[in-house]
Amino acid sequence: MSLGAGIRLSVTTLTVLPVRPGRIDRSVAAVAMSVAPLVGAVLGLILAALLWLLREAHAPSLVAAAVTVAAAALLTRGMHLDGLADTIDALGSYRRGEAALEIMKKSDIGPFGVAAIALTLLIQTAAMSALYERAILSESTLAAVVVAYAAGRTAITLACCRGVPAARPEGLGALVAGTVPLPMATVAAAVVIAAAAALPAQTWQGPVTVAVALLAVVALVRHAVRRFGGITGDVLGAAVEIATTLTLIGLTLR
Repeated sequence: MSLGAGIRLSVTTLTVLPVRPGRIDRSVAAVAMSVAPLVGAVLGLILAALLWLLREAHAPSLVAAAVTVAAAALLTRGMHLDGLADTIDALGSYRRGEAALEIMKKSDIGPFGVAAIALTLLIQTAAMSALYERAILSESTLAAVVVAYAAGRTAITLACCRGVPAARPEGLGALVAGTVPLPMATVAAAVVIAAAAALPAQTWQGPVTVAVALLAVVALVRHAVRRFGGITGDVLGAAVEIATTLTLIGLTLR
């Protein structure tokens, strides 16, 4: 059944959880990319629980935030950060097409990629620290972590919409590009935006934050199509980190 296989593929692709993938084809990939926000929400729940435990242990806010961000990287094998680094290196080279894709294929990381990873982790840790400090006053603030990581994985659903081509004939991008119907992607985005509206004191700020983050993903995908000819697994990783980081930033603003 495509639903069960799709959920398993989504979990194995986006996390380190030991789930057997089962059948893999484009119909299964369509389900996997469609349920990516749900996987992100589960990941967010795990991280929010960790943040709560650290709060109960009276860990300093910066330590708690750094541990939580590190846990997020471990739970996703760091693959989204790797994708971010490769994508930024390719974009920073100002090359197009195959020349840019060759840069993305290299195992080493260039200066643009190193800076992208370092700054992303720094910003995420600072934002998580701010959420942690608010959580001391209100446990419901931890729900912001769930929304942020769900929004990050909604980026994948949007990036895999019908009409978005793959940059290469092989790899993850070729498997998932163009598999998600636009109505499904729209519903996924709307659900996460609505969830953001339910956050404490986030009636307008939460939805606007998620909407802006997802619009940034759309802009990234359009730029990737122009520069690379389509999306790759690395572009999907970059989209995840960009959406997650922008959402975390927005949800810390008062």
